[in-house]
Amino acid sequence: MGLNSPKEIAQNYVAIGKAKANMAIDKMFLLAVIAGAFIAFGGVGSATAAVGVTPSIGKLISGCIFPGGLTLVLLAGSELFTGNCLLSIPLLEKEITVKQMLRNWVVVYFGNMVGGMLVAAALVYSGQYNMFDGGMAVSVFSTAAAKCSLSFSDAFIKGILCNVLVCLAVWVAFSAKDSAGKVISLFFPILIFVICGFEHCIANMYYISAGLFGKNVPSYVVAAQAVGVNLDVITWKNFFITNLIPVTLGNIIGGAVCVGALYWYVYLRKEK
Repeated sequence: MGLNSPKEIAQNYVAIGKAKANMAIDKMFLLAVIAGAFIAFGGVGSATAAVGVTPSIGKLISGCIFPGGLTLVLLAGSELFTGNCLLSIPLLEKEITVKQMLRNWVVVYFGNMVGGMLVAAALVYSGQYNMFDGGMAVSVFSTAAAKCSLSFSDAFIKGILCNVLVCLAVWVAFSAKDSAGKVISLFFPILIFVICGFEHCIANMYYISAGLFGKNVPSYVVAAQAVGVNLDVITWKNFFITNLIPVTLGNIIGGAVCVGALYWYVYLRKEK
């Protein structure tokens, strides 16, 4: 089937990014909602599979399942903020403007948030987290509490590392010319980011909002309190200020600078 070379990936992404930047806002937003939901499904699937096993094995299991979210994003067609940090490539090629890039980022970011939070609400209020005698509720609250307790520097640096790997997953997926090749290519970078516990702002929109919504369900709260999970740190302020702001900034640097700008410089800049 053949592969696209790194230089061909860079050249192809200029056109791909230009199309993303010029998309109508209504379509862009709807595709972003879908992507947020896809990442949330990857998150809940990976968390469900890991309940009841040791932390190290749980990380491995989660890492093997979470790539399903990005698989849906790339193959089903949708708009993901973290992947779209690669719009720095057509920007540096002067095929799009800063205004167009920021327009895409803002619309897609909030669309992803809507999608992730809708899935979180559906899972919370359907009783999904009562699985495993409340084990799922414990998992949801533990994850949300940990993410809401990060220092700014930890969240920021983990955000950089995360989106380096996510954008590399997107990058290598574009090397393949068939669906199977794309899935295999993206799998390992995402596996690494999940095992290492790096921070992905769109995934966190699901994880933390699930914890926030879950505080309204008594059975979930009882299960979490029984094992000593600190629910007090799971607040809207910590969601946005403690986690999303530093993680999002880190994700932008990791994707737009460490991957996008670097590969533009290596493969496109010298052609001019």
